[in-house]
Amino acid sequence: MRRSFYSWLMTQRNPVAANEVQTFANGAFYDQQFPKQSDDFDEISRHLEENASYLHSVTIFDEAWDEYLASEN
Repeated sequence: MRRSFYSWLMTQRNPVAANEVQTFANGAFYDQQFPKQSDDFDEISRHLEENASYLHSVTIFDEAWDEYLASEN
């Protein structure tokens, strides 16, 4: 069983966010409704589209998701 996307995303946090994925991770940390146990693209994407004002573009999530999948191989 692979780790959740949120668990991976938290490894990308950086208080001086140097890139968009790090900024996304910083915002997700404060998102109390984030599906923290999920590894399902559609569930997380739906949550972000409906609730994540801190995510400026869905393409940032797509980039982070690609990095997440690559880290699992």
